Amino acid sequence: MNETASQNAEEFGFHSGDTIQEWLWDDDVDDSIRIKIEALTGQELVDEDYDSAVDGVIIWWRDGDDEDALADTIVDASSVLGNDGPLWVLTPKPGRPGAASANVVLSAAKTAGMNGLTPLTVAPDWNGVRLRAFGKGR
Repeated sequence: MNETASQNAEEFGFHSGDTIQEWLWDDDVDDSIRIKIEALTGQELVDEDYDSAVDGVIIWWRDGDDEDALADTIVDASSVLGNDGPLWVLTPKPGRPGAASANVVLSAAKTAGMNGLTPLTVAPDWNGVRLRAFGKGR
């Protein structure tokens, strides 16, 4: 496990004072990830109904959810994301309930005009993939 991401949350690319929007929260999410992001930013996460610009986004995604809906969610989330802020899709790891194929996430990202970067372990049961708009560098 990547200890930096799991213990400090800096690997997400979020910073102190950032407003981070959370999409598709459910009772299966890893609250330790949420707590670490809130501790790093000093701000509570805002939900998908928040209607102002945000500095970063996390989307909780599980297998069985509709791939087209994921692409739509990525488009919706990126529309409120300011200054090319970090956008992450978090999925249960392989072998865990709700584990989603990386291909589903990457396909949905492509449909939404995004590229998926290298996956990152963000918690014992969750992986994350950072997305960037086509043509953006690392």
